[in-house]
Amino acid sequence: MTESAAVTSPEPAHAGAGAGQPTTWSGRARSRRRVVSDRLRGGDLGLLPVLAGLVVIWAVMQILNPVFLSSANLTNLALESVPVGIIALGVVCVLLVGQIDLSVGSVSGLSAAVLAVLFVDRGLPAWLAVTASLVLAALIGWFYAQVHNRIGVPSFVITLGGLLGFLGVQLWILGPKGSINLPFDSGLVSFAQLQFLPPWLAYTLVVVGAAALYATGAARAAERRRAGLAAASRRLLVARSLALLAGLGAAVWYLNRDRGVGWMFVFFLALVLVLHYVLSRTSFGKSMYAVGGNMEAARRAGVNVKAVLTAAFVLCTTLACVGGMLSASRLAAANQSSGGGDVNLNAIAAAVIGGTSLFGGRGTAFAALLGVLVIQSISSGLTLLNLDSAYRFMVTGGVLLLAVSLDAVARRSRVSHGRA
Repeated sequence: MTESAAVTSPEPAHAGAGAGQPTTWSGRARSRRRVVSDRLRGGDLGLLPVLAGLVVIWAVMQILNPVFLSSANLTNLALESVPVGIIALGVVCVLLVGQIDLSVGSVSGLSAAVLAVLFVDRGLPAWLAVTASLVLAALIGWFYAQVHNRIGVPSFVITLGGLLGFLGVQLWILGPKGSINLPFDSGLVSFAQLQFLPPWLAYTLVVVGAAALYATGAARAAERRRAGLAAASRRLLVARSLALLAGLGAAVWYLNRDRGVGWMFVFFLALVLVLHYVLSRTSFGKSMYAVGGNMEAARRAGVNVKAVLTAAFVLCTTLACVGGMLSASRLAAANQSSGGGDVNLNAIAAAVIGGTSLFGGRGTAFAALLGVLVIQSISSGLTLLNLDSAYRFMVTGGVLLLAVSLDAVARRSRVSHGRA
């Protein structure tokens, strides 16, 4: 998708000499700059807008309240971002294939209720209650896909019905008492509230992450050079990995001044990386982009469109279930408001703010991570300022409108450059 500019670069960088190929370091640098320039002119802004927005939000919030960037507040911000962030990961999946799921909040609340009833009221082991909730959520996604594929009902209508219907099922399951507390000494609550990485392990994971970034980048660069395409230089790969090492190392050091890095946040990062690999390095991921970009063209190219849509819906509802269970574990309770309020809209907004296109075919797993950090940063900052939640809704709505506007402008720019 976004590699098209690199593929059509007029002077691809290559390790060996060849006609039209720059063989000096300065020539390759100029070629890479042209690639970046072509992408920006073509509307392929990537994650730059959301990163810039996150920096601006953090700077403003820190100026208004110096507590915002304290290690204690950032630790809380990271943990509070996880449930909605995981739900947003699922939303990214359905948006990529050009669909929408308006019921992720209700599915997350229903999953939390099923977990609490089976684990607390029925006395089942935690692993069995978790498994049952995941299976139920996957079946909901499968049902959505069947209605869409076989009958042709738009996903907007199907999931809107799911939003209302599964909210009712959640209330019915919880019964008259309306709330079920999870034991504080259970592994679920401990994982969501109390478990943090020891410093040595956190730093080890940082080193492993930087090394993995270099290894995957080097392997991809070698693959592109063998194909005669523009590829990142070794110097750039080393600089990128060192920057990641320094950035993550500083973040871990700063968070360790308080409680450290929570296991729940590491779990969220692991899900982001797994989904990123699936989307960027597997045929299934490429099929998702193809279906979202042009469903009819994907069908004619031999892609099993119905299977891809089914997988996207199942992934969405399953991740909504995971987010709902973690939210209940963090609160140590499942109640009638679980998955309600602004959970549904925040999950969709996080995916869109992070750069996932509402038009399908464009976005990454990192969109959920960055988008939910933007939303949670706004919420945390305004809470520290003791402002009413009305301001949070207005600011978040403005940021969402800006993100969609940028997406629309970028899409129009790609069309004008012949890259739609």
